[in-house]
Amino acid sequence: MAAPISATSLTAAETVPGAETPNYTSALASLTVLFFMMGFITCLNDILIPYLKAIFSLTYTQANLINLCFFGAYFVMGIPAGRLVQRVGYKGGMLTGFLIAALGSFLFYPAADSRSYGLFLGALFVLATGVVLLQVAGNPYVAILGPAQSAPARLTLTQAFNSLGTTVAPLLGSALILNNLPDLDTAASAAAIDVKAVQTPYLAIGGVLVLISLLLAMLKLPKIKHATSENEDLSRRAYHYRHLVFGVLAIFAYVGGEVAIGSHIVNYLHLPDVMSLSPKMAGDKVAWYWGGAMVGRFMGAYLLNKFNPGRLLAFNALGAVLLVLLSVSTTGALAMWSLLAVGLMNSIMFATIFTLAVRDLGRHTEEASGLLNVGIVGGAIIPLLFGMVADSSGLRWAFFLPVLCYAYIMWYGLKGHRPAAVA
Repeated sequence: MAAPISATSLTAAETVPGAETPNYTSALASLTVLFFMMGFITCLNDILIPYLKAIFSLTYTQANLINLCFFGAYFVMGIPAGRLVQRVGYKGGMLTGFLIAALGSFLFYPAADSRSYGLFLGALFVLATGVVLLQVAGNPYVAILGPAQSAPARLTLTQAFNSLGTTVAPLLGSALILNNLPDLDTAASAAAIDVKAVQTPYLAIGGVLVLISLLLAMLKLPKIKHATSENEDLSRRAYHYRHLVFGVLAIFAYVGGEVAIGSHIVNYLHLPDVMSLSPKMAGDKVAWYWGGAMVGRFMGAYLLNKFNPGRLLAFNALGAVLLVLLSVSTTGALAMWSLLAVGLMNSIMFATIFTLAVRDLGRHTEEASGLLNVGIVGGAIIPLLFGMVADSSGLRWAFFLPVLCYAYIMWYGLKGHRPAAVA
């Protein structure tokens, strides 16, 4: 096993002449697979929502129970996951996460056989529980493996592989799942849709997750041990730090806004005054949304080393606000491409918010990661509210919810991220 490394000694190793700089290349490279799978699994929800909406004749609100179950797992399991990672370590947390996610994937088979929406939601919750553990263990591990000043760029780079997963998932999901779906307006054919189209993809995902867990078990990853400062107040908890609390809310807003948009692109592009696209064609366009995030993250890995992360976060959030407003106030191709371009603005948000929120927290990092992952429940709540507004006032009006989310993120980038303890 690799020897434990003190978190505070990492920076010192780079500033003391003659000190040996730890090499984390192999560890970071192995984590790219983790981030790819997290993105792939999460983004398949954007394909499941229109598919199950047609199969079970669901309203927008009912269809968003998919997001409620998936991202609700972050609220329920975020803090327990943080505690588990504290006990078993980052590698143990990731191993457990892969196996639980595999179990959730395998549960799609009986859910499809029974044609039960409730069982689909249960399988998603189990799958999401595994992803929560992967997030809680993986994100802070990447942030710690190296100097603090480059943490936003480092996490953004690994998140780019998360975006690669979110880009591939809609294309593959459209081909394997939405390709079996007739026109969204053909309600009479819903009973004839073969729900087993979801079985093979999720069985394959489960098998891949088990294989990855076996390979991860054989890897030797550096162990991180947080050193305690002599002046540190041991009575404080992670939630006593203001920039973390505001960061949890920023994660809530970011994931909520991103998922609300991504989950409804297919239905939005189907609108007659937008593009009137078929489910398959609209599903293919979802890849542009997540692909923009991937490109932006590779760019962001460079830009975050050149510009202030907080200001760059605020700039991207402002760009997202303007693009969403442009989309809902126009029609046709302009409405489509301006909404898809929001993915580019989303690119650096998660990694930047996360690293700003855990900055200088030392031994509180795992607990803080659990709390930040609780904030991902925004992906459950905001889309549900989005669906309610869409059902009552129309799909276009619902997009003003993500606008509010991005406005808060802009404030966090400008002021809310500044470290200060809660009084």
